[in-house]
Amino acid sequence: MRRARRGRQDYSPQIDERWTLRPLHDQTHEKVNIQQQTDLANPSPSSSIPLSEPTTSVAISEFIAKTPKQPPNRRNPKWVSRNQRGRGFRPRFSKAGREEEEGGKSKDGDINDLGSSGSFREEKECEEESKSDSIGERIEGTDSIEGADYIGGRLEELRLGAEEPELSEEQLRINDQLQEDELLVMESICGDNIFILDKQKGLRSFEIHIHAKAPSELTIFAKLTSSSDLETQTENSNEFSYSFKVQYLPPIVLSCLLPKSYPSHLSPYFTISVQWLDSGKISNLCSMLDSIWKGQPGQEVIYGWVEWLQTSSLSYLGFDKEIVLGPYGLRCNGDRRAISRSITPDVDIPSLKIYNDEQRHENFFRNFHECCICFSEFAGSQFVMLPCQHFFCCTCMKTYSDMHVNEGTISKLLCPNAKCGGMVPPGLLKRLLGTEEFERWESLTLQKTLESMSDVAYCPRCETACIEDEDEHAQCSNCFFSFCTLCRERRHVGIACMTPEMKLAILQERQKSSQLKDGQKHREREMINEILSVKEILRDAKQCPSCKMAISRTEGCNKMVCNNCQQYFCYRCNKAIDGYDHFRDGSCELFPQEMIHNWEEQMNARQVVGQIQAQLFADRAHACPTCGQANVKVNNNNHIMCWQCQTHYCYLCKKIVKRSSQHYGPKGCKQHTEG
Repeated sequence: MRRARRGRQDYSPQIDERWTLRPLHDQTHEKVNIQQQTDLANPSPSSSIPLSEPTTSVAISEFIAKTPKQPPNRRNPKWVSRNQRGRGFRPRFSKAGREEEEGGKSKDGDINDLGSSGSFREEKECEEESKSDSIGERIEGTDSIEGADYIGGRLEELRLGAEEPELSEEQLRINDQLQEDELLVMESICGDNIFILDKQKGLRSFEIHIHAKAPSELTIFAKLTSSSDLETQTENSNEFSYSFKVQYLPPIVLSCLLPKSYPSHLSPYFTISVQWLDSGKISNLCSMLDSIWKGQPGQEVIYGWVEWLQTSSLSYLGFDKEIVLGPYGLRCNGDRRAISRSITPDVDIPSLKIYNDEQRHENFFRNFHECCICFSEFAGSQFVMLPCQHFFCCTCMKTYSDMHVNEGTISKLLCPNAKCGGMVPPGLLKRLLGTEEFERWESLTLQKTLESMSDVAYCPRCETACIEDEDEHAQCSNCFFSFCTLCRERRHVGIACMTPEMKLAILQERQKSSQLKDGQKHREREMINEILSVKEILRDAKQCPSCKMAISRTEGCNKMVCNNCQQYFCYRCNKAIDGYDHFRDGSCELFPQEMIHNWEEQMNARQVVGQIQAQLFADRAHACPTCGQANVKVNNNNHIMCWQCQTHYCYLCKKIVKRSSQHYGPKGCKQHTEG
């Protein structure tokens, strides 16, 4: 899931709108509705805000709307990173003036917001808003939403719940120095994954994004039900599972507030928030961090916590190979430091997939890779990755695309990997090709598509594509010429088509007439040449039964494939086929008899004997050092001639023998041995 940088997701608020900030604590809070005045210069004195006594120590000033002159930042002003690298948490706002009309914003709507850079989506239709309202009310008040005020309130609550010991000035100075040194060390170790925030009431605060080390691939498993309402699921609800694999998981966010008595007496106040864990499992992680502190009291513990969460958290939870999402719809009254950002399967599953894809692409761009075409190494940003996950450098892909477009072989413009054959997206081709080349690709694609359709014919006058009717007639939509699709002449109902031979004889006879004008005579001469060319082509070729493309066989079997429409057909009977079942019934032979006779004449009797021996005595066979074909030693002779490639070699040393007198002898191998 894409995270925007802190302080950079600004939006322009409307002046005369009413907003409500809904605290996400489990305890009951009254809504604080704030009406922004239209006349900011003269605020009404009666616009006081009745507030009930808050149950936490979060300052009431945090709930006051900011002036519309400055776009409000979506985080607590006290939680501002010094280096502006932090990713701010978003508090949950909703328009109070339109709540009853819109029914709140659905959590399902977050799926549509994934990948959008700080833009607001339009509201859903009325029939979906009732469902959105129920889901929004059900999730509100749980530990599923994370915000800066929420995290700050939790840490402040933990601070107030702990008894701070009274320490001497010397001890406070020592603790402060140890805290500063520890944060410097953590900054050098964690790099961009740690965000040092401004002090909160004189206490240091920070958050660390910890990427748990996982195997090369993890399986995410989720149980889904047919009922979309998490609270109305019954035993009769159909339950099914869904799983997918990921390489990267969203980070574990550790937020800490360091008391003045740390590390001498108290441990840091902390919260753990995870997107793919429920509150119960996160509570187990919190308990483990407490155990680590108890094992080394009075010492710095942040590094130990981070290292354990990074290396051992998955195995501690039993997630070595598979992570189970959920359970959903259950309220967990566990550790207050455990904050789950898991919402519903409809939100969690797309979010995890998007985060995994983004991390894979970022990791790909950071590394160097070798192009499988030119075998050169480039940075990942210089590569093009196809939907089949094969990648090639931009230069090779552009050359490859230009070559096929210029030659007109767009049907072969597929993934360059020989064993793949995946498609190249049109959007990618538009970036690789120039304007003229891409227009040519579009034109060729349309032409190939029309030619592959059996019910499309071209007008003999203007060459416009026309749809053929069931009577094998068509009418041009451009010039309105009605013609026969068989002979391409004027439509003739009830009259047989003129054969090419008859048409050729008539045209040749008309050439002798002196009454024809030069232009007409030239056009008819071109028609004669075309008929003769087609006749010559069809003498050694067959027409594809689908697109009528002329195809000639030079050698091989009778199973043919049309390169234009990819239709398989039998070259002997010219019927469309699928596979080799057509040749099993005996109606057509797979190989012509004359081709089989030619093979038999070319075969050497010695080759046939060697092949049969290799098949009969396979346990005694050995591979030829040149072609790897199996051969068998006959009698006691160690001089072997491969029946496949005719290479002479020695059975003992497996070396190629050029002259027997030089290889065999007292100083070489023995030519005759037993076994």
